[in-house]
Amino acid sequence: MSAISALWNADSIAVIGATERPGALGRKPMDFLLRHGYKGRILPINPKGGSILGVPAYASLKEAPGPIDLALIMVGADRVAGAVDDCVEADIPLAIIASSGFAETGADGAALQDDIVARARAGGLRLIGPNCIGAVSFNNRVLATFSPLFGAESVPFEPGTLGFVSQSGALGFGAASLALQRGLRPGWVVSTGNDADVTALEVLRELAQEPECQGLLGYLEDVPDLDTLRALSASGKPVALLKSGRTEAGGRAAASHTGALTTDDRVLDAALRRLGIARVDDIDELLDAAAAFEAPLRPKGPRVAVVTTSGGSGILAADAIEDCGLELSRLSPQSIAALTEIVPPFGAVENPVDITATVLSDPTLFDRSLDVLLTDDSVDIIIACFCVMAGPDVQKAVTALSKAARKGGKPILVARTGADFLAPDAPAMLRDARLPDYPTPARALKAAAALWQVSRPRPDTHREALTAPLPAPAPQATEPQLKQLLAAAGITVPKGRGARDADDAATLVRELGGRAVLKAVVPGLLHKSEAGGVRVGVTEQQAPAAFADLAALGGEVLVEELAPDGVEALVGVSTSPLGTVLTVGLGGIFTEVLDDVAHRVLPLADGEAERMISELRGAALLRGARGTAELDTAALADLLYRLSDAIRDWPGEFELDLNPVRVLPHGAIVLDAAFSTGTTPAH
Repeated sequence: MSAISALWNADSIAVIGATERPGALGRKPMDFLLRHGYKGRILPINPKGGSILGVPAYASLKEAPGPIDLALIMVGADRVAGAVDDCVEADIPLAIIASSGFAETGADGAALQDDIVARARAGGLRLIGPNCIGAVSFNNRVLATFSPLFGAESVPFEPGTLGFVSQSGALGFGAASLALQRGLRPGWVVSTGNDADVTALEVLRELAQEPECQGLLGYLEDVPDLDTLRALSASGKPVALLKSGRTEAGGRAAASHTGALTTDDRVLDAALRRLGIARVDDIDELLDAAAAFEAPLRPKGPRVAVVTTSGGSGILAADAIEDCGLELSRLSPQSIAALTEIVPPFGAVENPVDITATVLSDPTLFDRSLDVLLTDDSVDIIIACFCVMAGPDVQKAVTALSKAARKGGKPILVARTGADFLAPDAPAMLRDARLPDYPTPARALKAAAALWQVSRPRPDTHREALTAPLPAPAPQATEPQLKQLLAAAGITVPKGRGARDADDAATLVRELGGRAVLKAVVPGLLHKSEAGGVRVGVTEQQAPAAFADLAALGGEVLVEELAPDGVEALVGVSTSPLGTVLTVGLGGIFTEVLDDVAHRVLPLADGEAERMISELRGAALLRGARGTAELDTAALADLLYRLSDAIRDWPGEFELDLNPVRVLPHGAIVLDAAFSTGTTPAH
């Protein structure tokens, strides 16, 4: 364990800025540690010394007896640097800076934050914060926090198995209170504020080493570090992340809150999907995923069977299955035959299975239907839906479901649509049976999707390469130079070359079939078409005049064969804080208006190129929509694999843009290419 584990294992805590003054933030940690039975040493630090709430206080850290495992710094921003120096001198491994007034306030605060981080790192001190509410361990009763949650008289304080780490302290502890209200069992809650040194992801990675931890939940505002994400994924613990800043407005708000950085949100989606980490959209979804993580069973696949007492719930569940990226299981003929003997004639035996309200008079319908679904190899997850069932009827349903969960080896999630007053004991009964409970089918299915995401096999990225790595092109390499490089990787480019003069251009057009494409190759000319730098369908007779016009733009004139008709796609590679990203999309309106693209963080695993293409909303055009010819998607996938292999050793920041790539009935050909390094985009 690293120094970070002091957040939940500390045997001694110094509270710098401790006070007895009623209502003061420096009093709250003292109150909470004493009230909730912390077993370690508490060392209040206050220049007046004496005692605070009956605990001996010390005028400075120098006077406090060591060793000290954790310091909680609760003084004004102008005094934090001195407190950090004192912690370094006292050989304290970890400090929480609760104070605000740093990067979240602007340039001056950012400079102050950089200074305290530099002081801490020079002295071997790790920092949580600044601008954070602190940390709590329900298991060891470490309360290094001033959150008002722990001032409530009735706050449950029992050991738990869920770790929740949030950059936002108020949101984090608010979500923790909702988790407790639901009957979930948080064991650790940590806020990290500005993530100036220790990040929220680092804390999650450390919590993953705790044997009792069964699930990890995070709220992030910064772009996560890919290496830490990988380590977190490799822990094998289920992880769900709520990352804010999906929109431009949200990104600006995140930056103003904690000084967070931003990146293309879909790149993060791609990285998390690759690593088997679930991403959720709000606090409800985060806690819904947590409930699924607390259940003991994991699905072996994405195929869902629904058993319901309400046809409406079954329809909603079927819709949600598709929306969530799961699959509605096709029940075997044997299962359908067995269900036909069980389900009333006015019910339904095709998935979703509707056992109808008859279950109220015959509670064995649940038992017998579940037995069939549990033995069907086409079923990986079961969603049980029931509505407006009260008291004893709920008891019978829960008994059937818990029996099935024990013997079936398949996760069962419950959608119980009805007010709590109908069956006040139902939440506790389902919790005791370890059956995750949701108010609607859609909520249950989203939780099931998160459970499958963290359970699915990770893609093997050790794919046999189709081509050797190629050297990176020179900055601002020309289109012909890039195409020569692509051709060396086995990627198809048009035949052609630069013309020496007008007569040579005409000769080239004749050699290329009588009609060709002429382009101006001018350094710095990014938008050739808009500048009149592209002529399509040029004949031998037209070639001299076209050459003269293009040469007047100040560069080389490229003459290429005219490609057959097809559908235009774009393929791009760019660097990001999360790694090198491959993008594919359809051209024209699909890119410009619909933003129809798919992303992956490289390298590509087997099958990923094909999945990227199938994810496009316009993929039907490639498959031959409305009677058009089916196009060669296998060739487009081959291009993606070869490009992934070819560029894998390219250093630094760069952007490679292949646009358009024309997908043909047989093959795919790169019609244009641009490259840039640093922050200048390729077009």
